[in-house]
Amino acid sequence: MKGLTCFFICFFLSEVPGFEIPINGLSEFVEYEDLVELAPGKFQFVEESQRYQRSLPGESGETMEEVDQVTLYTYKVQSTITSRMATTMIQSKLVNNSPQPQNVVFDVQIPKGAFISNFSMTVDGTTFRSSIKERTVGRALYAQARAKGKTAGLVRSRALDMENFRTEVNVLPGAKVEFELHYQEAKWRKLGSYEHRIYLQPGRLAKHLEVDVWVIEPQGIRFLHVADTFEGHFDGVPAISKGQQKAHISFKPTVAQQRICPSCRETAVDGELVVLYDVDREEKAGELEVFNGYFVHFFAPDNLDPIPKNILFVIDVSGSMWGVKMKQTVEAMKTILDDLRAEDHFSVIDFNHNVRTWRNDLISATKTQVADAKRYIEKIQPSGGTNINEALLRAIFILNEANNLGLLDPNSVSLIILVSDGDPTVGELKLSKIQKNVKENIQDNISLFSLGMGFDVDYDFLKRLSNENRGIAQRIYGNQDTSSQLRKFYNQVSTPLLRNIQFNYPHSAVTDVTQNSFHNYFGGSEIVVAGKFDPAKLDQIQSIITATSANTELVLETLAQMDDLQDFLSKDKHADPDFTKKLWAYLTINQLLAERSLAPTAAAKRKITRSILQMSLDHHIVTPLTSLVIENEAGDERMLADAPPQDPACCSGALYYGSKVPSGSIPSWASPSPTPVTSMQAEGAKVLESTPPPHVMRVENDPHFIIYLPKSQKNVCFNIDSEPGKILNLVSDPESGIAVNGQLVGAKKPNNGKLSTYFGKLGFYFQSEDMKIEISTKTITLSRGSSTSTLSWADTAQTMNQRVLTSVKKEKVVTITVDKEMSFSVLLHRVWKKHPINVDFLGIYIPPTNKFSPNAHGLIGQFMQEPKIHIFNERPGKDPKKPEASMEVKGQKLIVTRGLQKDYRTDVVFGTDVPCWFVHNSGKGFIDGHYKDYFVPQLYSFLRRP
Repeated sequence: MKGLTCFFICFFLSEVPGFEIPINGLSEFVEYEDLVELAPGKFQFVEESQRYQRSLPGESGETMEEVDQVTLYTYKVQSTITSRMATTMIQSKLVNNSPQPQNVVFDVQIPKGAFISNFSMTVDGTTFRSSIKERTVGRALYAQARAKGKTAGLVRSRALDMENFRTEVNVLPGAKVEFELHYQEAKWRKLGSYEHRIYLQPGRLAKHLEVDVWVIEPQGIRFLHVADTFEGHFDGVPAISKGQQKAHISFKPTVAQQRICPSCRETAVDGELVVLYDVDREEKAGELEVFNGYFVHFFAPDNLDPIPKNILFVIDVSGSMWGVKMKQTVEAMKTILDDLRAEDHFSVIDFNHNVRTWRNDLISATKTQVADAKRYIEKIQPSGGTNINEALLRAIFILNEANNLGLLDPNSVSLIILVSDGDPTVGELKLSKIQKNVKENIQDNISLFSLGMGFDVDYDFLKRLSNENRGIAQRIYGNQDTSSQLRKFYNQVSTPLLRNIQFNYPHSAVTDVTQNSFHNYFGGSEIVVAGKFDPAKLDQIQSIITATSANTELVLETLAQMDDLQDFLSKDKHADPDFTKKLWAYLTINQLLAERSLAPTAAAKRKITRSILQMSLDHHIVTPLTSLVIENEAGDERMLADAPPQDPACCSGALYYGSKVPSGSIPSWASPSPTPVTSMQAEGAKVLESTPPPHVMRVENDPHFIIYLPKSQKNVCFNIDSEPGKILNLVSDPESGIAVNGQLVGAKKPNNGKLSTYFGKLGFYFQSEDMKIEISTKTITLSRGSSTSTLSWADTAQTMNQRVLTSVKKEKVVTITVDKEMSFSVLLHRVWKKHPINVDFLGIYIPPTNKFSPNAHGLIGQFMQEPKIHIFNERPGKDPKKPEASMEVKGQKLIVTRGLQKDYRTDVVFGTDVPCWFVHNSGKGFIDGHYKDYFVPQLYSFLRRP
């Protein structure tokens, strides 16, 4: 299913300022003028005037105190969970204290799968409210506003699993602004508990920070606790009161408690408040609650013996899995294999452009076989392409053959777990064809689960693949937590307790049931069914459940829970009386969205689409078929936010502002520049981050050059020791019109008598587009002719200009892609601001390519035409850990040393070791001429060669 993914609502300024509204004082902001202690953070402003100063009386003369431009007065979150249905409100109130207008951003993270139900904001007394419209109606309203020259914006975008709601306004001096967002979500039981996450990111200290969570469960609360996600900083701050059926969590840190340290101006409130709980089930396998014309059936039997499983692990070992991702996958797999039971059967398939199997048959999970499989996995070395089609068909063949030969326990459950991080690059490349091949070959008793690793995986494809074949998909991000994420997913799907589950309700009393048959039930989870009922036949509502356990056929009867439910809910002002209705709508829309993606015909898809649209409008929630229209009472200021299109074939985002422009755009003025800004189009919210291939040219640290030579498959490295301020040419190719240069910045002071230098600024010049891109540790500036646009490292965005695509991943990496054939990645390295020596710096990564002309040069560019090298006579060096060798290159014989450098793309803190042969004396003999020959006068200069 696809819930709401990324929203980015902007105000598009026309010739007159769209939001210069007369200032009207609001009573709730009367204390704002006294607030001067808050620190910059999530709310972003023009960099050149981050703060202003005011005079304060001192003991003698005057002292000057820095004052924040924008003060966060209130940051309030209220969340209520009634029988697993959660409704959350986030409210933020701010004031502009500065003498200049400021851009204020309301940027909220929303749990995956949540539906936004309402949004409003008040800017200087003018209130903007939202309504849900059918998408074409919303676009018509947008076009109407544009035609009249009114402020209007439309953005559709698709983000990752974490969803954002973002809106930006320009606030006049002394003006106040208030934002309020409402969303709803269902709580799913995993590993024996429900998890409620609230993302707290005020970005700065708040005068009043209040978080309240109410949990109301008629079944009774078995346990509840708040996880420590702030590393002990807020010990004792969350207050928990718990009764038999109700609980309240209050998190209200004072300004002093919010500070990251006693003298700091930054806030420590930047993370998640996580509430974990479970309900009482006594001896009942399920709970059937009826209320206000709707019923909800919760089914979670425990104390059952696990069903034996036949499991095939299909692991992607292509080159893109290189590094930390593969290491953590191996560690997780070793733990997972240890969890197999003696009655389970398994095998392991690993694939790149080829497909290998540890065993061609399913093997009993004895200690000896598990140990052998772990040794096999430990020896995997990632390389090559990705042949998903053949790997899955091989897994299906092994399970089908074992079933056909009668080798499987008839009461067992068969599973395939696919672990992959990329699209197919070898064999069958058409995704729809792979889906068809899997669907036609897999038997009905096999479930396919998919784990998409990293940011570049086609997660929509994996979801369709799993949804079609009785499984689920999960995205796992390639970071330090990969191993635990993988194990957590496995634990969710590895303990089957029941199979072939059927829910039966009396047809005369119950209608519109969301779903009544399920393939498997796994321990620690829960099945939820909802529907409507006839109030006149309330006494007839019951459920008969049939299922197969490890040893027998079960028949379970669940009677409706009606006793005192209405009285119980009416006595609690926080209880949601519409929880059954909301949960039914939530489940039904998600089920319809999944069915729509699998619809066999266009007619069937249209019918499902009409149902989704009507339910979205009836229940006031944003889905891929509706839009959130936001306007003031006069209707002369209008915005519109779409949920992402569900059809994966559609563009990832499309901005309409007059005429159609590249997908996912945000206006160029979103990050104002000191120079006049014109409409250089920028995409917002789409994240381009991938697990990188190992074979690139790299420059890191102070600065270390690592040159990968594809033909000889070797890394050769050298350092450049120069002076701060010098500009080094990295790539100079006048024929293709591309120049890349880096300016050095020095450390704060020498260390052991040596002043280290780093790249503090990089310049990219694309002559045919008259395009210049300057990347510093502070900003990313894009210039084309007299037009300039500035992006912040605090943003996630894209800009597209003819054939040059620039993507920014917040606080991590900038990727520049030319014609989809040539790319440059720039990594940001932040250091502690008070470090006595180190400074922020940049690293650059350039994959080898044949798209440069044969005359390309520069410290990196000269190696695009690979020189022949011969390394021989390897011998012990002065350091026993660093052997020496002789290297012949460019007619010279050099002494080189074997050592390790760092690649920081998958681990920005510790880096990944890259073995290389080190050339001494600033690369002398390996590079053409002397390193000083590569000095250039300007950041966009071509190299002048003798």
